[in-house]
Amino acid sequence: MRQSKLFTKTRRESPADETAKNAQLLIRAGFVYKVMAGVYAYTPLGLRVLDKIKQIIREEMNAIGGQELIMTSLQPPEVWQSTGRWSDEVVDVWFKTKLKDGNELGLGWSHEEAIMTMMGNYINSYKDLPISVYQFQTKLRNELRAKSGIMRGREFVMKDMYSLHASKADMDDYYDKVIEAYKRIYQRLGLGEDTYVTFAGGGAFTKFSHEFQTICEAGEDVLYVNKAKNIAVNEEVLDDASSEIGIAKNELESVKSAEVGNIFKFGTEKGEQMNVTYKDADGEDKFVYLASYGIGVTRVMGVVVEKLADEKGIIWPENIAPYKVHLVGLNREDESIVDFTDGIYNSLKDKGVEVLYDDREARVGEKIC
Repeated sequence: MRQSKLFTKTRRESPADETAKNAQLLIRAGFVYKVMAGVYAYTPLGLRVLDKIKQIIREEMNAIGGQELIMTSLQPPEVWQSTGRWSDEVVDVWFKTKLKDGNELGLGWSHEEAIMTMMGNYINSYKDLPISVYQFQTKLRNELRAKSGIMRGREFVMKDMYSLHASKADMDDYYDKVIEAYKRIYQRLGLGEDTYVTFAGGGAFTKFSHEFQTICEAGEDVLYVNKAKNIAVNEEVLDDASSEIGIAKNELESVKSAEVGNIFKFGTEKGEQMNVTYKDADGEDKFVYLASYGIGVTRVMGVVVEKLADEKGIIWPENIAPYKVHLVGLNREDESIVDFTDGIYNSLKDKGVEVLYDDREARVGEKIC
């Protein structure tokens, strides 16, 4: 790709109203465009990074039997009313609107209920289970706070996966496989050394859920870690979790962190609320078990920038860099140099190397700032 053909431009300064380091750097480098607080457009450069993050996630989800689909963002109330999560008092991040016929709709902030509704039409027997499906989708959440750049947006890209099972044992087994897949994902994204599987608040079915937290000064969470034992606990469950796993609080170090993933066992809670059942080997109706697994794709991109950037700018891990090579052509007034750099560019392209060629008629300082 010739950089002269990119419509985006590098900037020396970030917007005055942008305080988050990740967004400042991404805007200056031409990866994102800020539309409003918590809402960003992704330029061709930014999209290449997002697509590479998604591809790494896709490969690992496929490797454990995940099937990719895409659900609609438009959510009818009745799907969510059966579980009580249509209420703004229960879920306060809904964006809701009305059709021209007056019927109300919500814009999807998550898809557990939608998945269970759909799968209820495909699951009849224990032979139909287990099922694991995932999607990459733009989520919409009416967040009160949207001040951390692309790490906390009102609109963001998320990978959400849902697994449905005939037994708790099967759900638990698959849950553990997802944990290992997530570890591989964060390792490939360049965050593995500082990302921990943490104990977090649970729900009706489990005492604890799990989050994947990356140590990050820009994060909004507080994590207690023991690096030697590879143990991490969220502040919200510190007392319960530390006693549960048998570790003293004084063995844990407090650090700032950013959530980059979460996984949760609903068990039969959703199945019971929504009457999603299967027939077991004896022909008896049983409730389906559900677990969900999320990764914020755009948030991960922001965390990578926060963690790895230095005083000179963004440093992308090779696996997600928009291009493998950035070729900078200087002294453009010298035809011999232009011919030489053009030759390098064409040679790299012919070999299938992803290369961004800065062939702009611009000052040296602008090209390397």
